[in-house]
Amino acid sequence: MSWAVEEWKEGLSPRVLQKIHELESQLDRLKKERQQRQFQLESLEAALRKQKQKVENEKNEAAMLKRENQSLMELCDSLEKAKQKISHDLQVKDSQVNIQSGQLNSSKKDIERLEQELKR
Repeated sequence: MSWAVEEWKEGLSPRVLQKIHELESQLDRLKKERQQRQFQLESLEAALRKQKQKVENEKNEAAMLKRENQSLMELCDSLEKAKQKISHDLQVKDSQVNIQSGQLNSSKKDIERLEQELKR
């Protein structure tokens, strides 16, 4: 079949044949260049898709971390409030212990005084 492709060139001048050969060579070169660029384009598109997926995954992870951070902040606030309440309760109980300790000392002194009176 290549003879049929070449048949139309019969009878053409060497200069025209040279020009046809140059054009065919240029066409082959351009086809190869186009294939290379197509491959590069496909590779770049694949890389872009991969980067977009990576960005999407990172956005999802960032949103998840933000929610987790918010939850932890709320937990910290709750724990801080509980700590303050426990601290207040401890102060109240310390005060009660001090009062009762004072009452106990007073009662001991009263008992000692009463024992002294009984001995007399």
